[in-house]
Amino acid sequence: MSDSFDVIVIGAGPGGYVCAIRAAQLGMKVACVEKRATLGGTCLNVGCIPSKALLQSSEHFEEALHKLADHGVGVGQVTLDLARMQARKGEVVSANVKGVEFLFKKNKVTWLKGEGRIDAPGRLMVDGTEYAAKHIIIATGSESIPLPGVAVDEKRIVTSTGGLELESVPKHLVVIGGGYIGLELGSVWRRLGAEVTVVEFLDRLVPAMDTEVGKAFERILLKQGVKLRLKTKVMGAKADATGVDITLAPAAGGAEETLRADVLLVAIGRRPHIAGLGLDSAGVALDERGRIAVDAHFATNVPGIWAIGDCIAGPMLAHKAEEEGVALAETLAGQHGHVNYGVIPGVVYTWPEVASVGETEEQLKARGVAYKVGKFPFMANGRARAMGDTDGFVKLLSDKGTDRLLGAHIIGPDAGTLIAELALAMEFGASAEDVARTCHAHPSLNEAVKEAALAVDGRALHI
Repeated sequence: MSDSFDVIVIGAGPGGYVCAIRAAQLGMKVACVEKRATLGGTCLNVGCIPSKALLQSSEHFEEALHKLADHGVGVGQVTLDLARMQARKGEVVSANVKGVEFLFKKNKVTWLKGEGRIDAPGRLMVDGTEYAAKHIIIATGSESIPLPGVAVDEKRIVTSTGGLELESVPKHLVVIGGGYIGLELGSVWRRLGAEVTVVEFLDRLVPAMDTEVGKAFERILLKQGVKLRLKTKVMGAKADATGVDITLAPAAGGAEETLRADVLLVAIGRRPHIAGLGLDSAGVALDERGRIAVDAHFATNVPGIWAIGDCIAGPMLAHKAEEEGVALAETLAGQHGHVNYGVIPGVVYTWPEVASVGETEEQLKARGVAYKVGKFPFMANGRARAMGDTDGFVKLLSDKGTDRLLGAHIIGPDAGTLIAELALAMEFGASAEDVARTCHAHPSLNEAVKEAALAVDGRALHI
């Protein structure tokens, strides 16, 4: 046996590397297994970070093309250098993954390079070398769900990975799936000049979102030029040298039709990436949806084997995985790690952004909870007007009896940043009145949050 550790984490994505670092901070001898040539997992290498880099670059391009003139800024002829844009994305990714490698060295986390397989509780094989650990933590993340009849080649038919690496702007991009990933990548290529059609089986986009916010989101996307094909099923797709023929049919049944695209993006969701880990031989149980089954403390049914992040139940979000990684490391150190799943925010990084935390109106109604609603439009916010970004609103939901905040939903500029105030408020059990009584700087987008809190009690000042 090569070496022995207190903790070995399998997977160096946000959940895994954060767990490894926190465990090392707490005095444990830690190793992290990663088969990629770089650390950071899907998120830093081919997910969150590169997509946000392209989103930012494409926002700048669209702003120069369509918006700067309104501010009195003339830029002459605007041209797209996609190769440079892609190179910048690579630079951003490189800086982030090297940052994680630095943090491993700083905290004395050993990087075991290769693919890990659990031989038995306490024993792990990495590319032919066996290691021992008191605790093995599975943090292997997720992978794109394949669609029957649609063969991905990452050239004409792509997942999010290939969708980030296109060498030219497609004339027509079809996106299968109206969730976060598809809408974000669709936004990137629309801004750069592609015609974008989103095909969604359900009758709405991002179905977990508050319905009122979701409908407003659809209207804004349509105004931006995105075509939506809701209640539509993809029957199959066939790529050739110049494009893809996609066979569609109404979700409820009916005549088929063919839609032609230059590139087809498959973004129907993600599933746990757990193949090859040796879970069967180790006796690790899965739940009914193929995720690793864990208890409230992230323990599997096998003593000494734990799991966090996308491979267990809950939203597949990097920050959720990070919180679980910290909580588990602290639990193993004898502390009281905890994750409040009721206040994990979700953000769609389109423009405007869409963000939410807590419950939706639909969920409150289903639970029979009496609640109050406060809304405030960005059209009435001075800073949003100055920015020229007035689409959207802030919507707060509070308990009718206690006024405690139960949910917050924002569609508008920098919604992903604004939602943090409300997540913090909910973490500490604040009421809408607490937020309303807190002084917010003027002029700021955050004032829309304050006004929505005032509106819960019917006393918004600027509308």
